[in-house]
Amino acid sequence: MDDPRIDGERLWASLMEMAKIGATPAGGVCRLALSDFDKESRDLFITWCEDAGCAISVDRVGNIFARRAGSDDGLAPVVTGSHLDTQPTGGKFDGAYGVLAGLEVMRTLNDHGVETKAPFEAIAWTNEEGCRFTTSMAGSGVFAGVYTLDDIRAHADADGLTFGEELERIGYAGAEAVGGRPIAAYFEAHIEQGPFLEAENKTIGVVTGGQGKRSFEITVAGRESHAGTTPMPARRDALMGAVHMIEEVEALALAKAPEGVGTVGMIEAKPNSRNTIPGSAFFSADLRHPDPAALDDMAAGLKRSCGRIAEARGLTYEMTEVTHYPATKFDEACVSAVRGAAERLGYSHRDIISRAGHDACSMAHIAPAAMIFVPCENGISHAEIENATPDDLAAGCNVLLHAMLQIDGS
Repeated sequence: MDDPRIDGERLWASLMEMAKIGATPAGGVCRLALSDFDKESRDLFITWCEDAGCAISVDRVGNIFARRAGSDDGLAPVVTGSHLDTQPTGGKFDGAYGVLAGLEVMRTLNDHGVETKAPFEAIAWTNEEGCRFTTSMAGSGVFAGVYTLDDIRAHADADGLTFGEELERIGYAGAEAVGGRPIAAYFEAHIEQGPFLEAENKTIGVVTGGQGKRSFEITVAGRESHAGTTPMPARRDALMGAVHMIEEVEALALAKAPEGVGTVGMIEAKPNSRNTIPGSAFFSADLRHPDPAALDDMAAGLKRSCGRIAEARGLTYEMTEVTHYPATKFDEACVSAVRGAAERLGYSHRDIISRAGHDACSMAHIAPAAMIFVPCENGISHAEIENATPDDLAAGCNVLLHAMLQIDGS
């Protein structure tokens, strides 16, 4: 066998073609999970995979598996994947790069006539982003047994449409059972979504694990009353109570800096009238840290702060944890395969922790897993200006190819 390299121009062309689906005027992508645009992107991915000779299957949560046969098709497959859904104002590369890098691996193996021992698979996971339907990494999470299929199917979007209804509407409620499939190893290529690789002029991030995350939805209840006639001491302003709770999210994260981070990404007030004191307020709180004990301290601190603020202001509140996944340690053999591939191919690299959640974090529960990061411009992601260079994307895909071949023993 020769020493194969992927076709960087073909990978870039595929990414740009996929980016047309759900393209926004500002140059990004809005391709929400289980939307018509999500269906269109899935259809295109399947067409490309079939053209590459892959067999396609879809499970009951909508995960798509494109399988290239090995010389011993009874062996557990070596797998790679990511997601095609995006944030409402997302970019061209978050998720789609990992899916299409998997496709490019299959195409490259075909180009070079490489017969692997085990089957290779490229996967497009369902609803990784979790922005339309609450719970991120939903498809991979059900596959890994982190969530149940019934629970995920019951989640509704802001319009009251359920995950299950929309999955069936777009025709991707597959027949295959979810999970229970042996996997030899799982790799995921992704843009870093952070500034470290670019700042240090490194091409490859060898991802050794991911930080933990605890996400909450908090609803504060007070009393509506007239904005002009209600004296300040008599007010039970739910929004002002929420504002002070939100300040605590930032304070708790700063107390654990630089590793700890805290974000309030959603906030609503009711009745949302300029002349009425809000009687209800809602906000989300996202806490992350690579140290499980520190993350638990942050969550406990937020609960205490919300209780104290509510009591002092005559308010009540409800706090629901919607996501809780622990810090993830990736498999040493898979991480070594990524590091070794980067070294053999001559790419500069550094070990790195993922500060965002990825499908690989779900897969690490049930299979050896690792990730490959490449730089993104100014560390910006989840935004329409998200950008990466063709050369860096090609480098990451080459490392993916050779790490998968290393694990396969080809």
